[in-house]
Amino acid sequence: MDLAAIDPMYQYSLQWFSALFCSSVDNSPGKNQDPNTRIQCLNDHFTQSLYDNVCRSLFEKDKLLFSFKMTVNILFGMEKMDADELRFFLAGPQGDIKIEKNPTDWLDDLSWGDVCKQLVAMSNVIPALKGVDKYFFAHHKEFQRIFDSLEPEKEPMPGEWE
Repeated sequence: MDLAAIDPMYQYSLQWFSALFCSSVDNSPGKNQDPNTRIQCLNDHFTQSLYDNVCRSLFEKDKLLFSFKMTVNILFGMEKMDADELRFFLAGPQGDIKIEKNPTDWLDDLSWGDVCKQLVAMSNVIPALKGVDKYFFAHHKEFQRIFDSLEPEKEPMPGEWE
């Protein structure tokens, strides 16, 4: 339904959706498994099938938006994301955030201000990241390794934040 807001051409019938679901029931693995495993197999197979079939009918420019929307909906359904986290992800930190004095020699003051705002906001909005701001302020030298890395996404996070 959300895709019709992007382009009115993106409308799918209930019959199409039902046929896709029935196909997943017939073709998904794990038919002789226990009910929990069977449900997980059905969910995985149907999600992949839905994604593949809808992407086939989308303009290239809309595929990334569809992927994002589908991911957000799955995370909401699994209760792994809430509205505040989504708002933070889309809009960034909100409100007046006090910026600590820059103790680093590897971040300029403008970058330090951005880092402070993001960390404080994340710590307040995302329960799993509560305290990450204070940890970063106290252990900023440990984070320099990530900053200096050519592949920072492969570096482990310091402390308990991995």
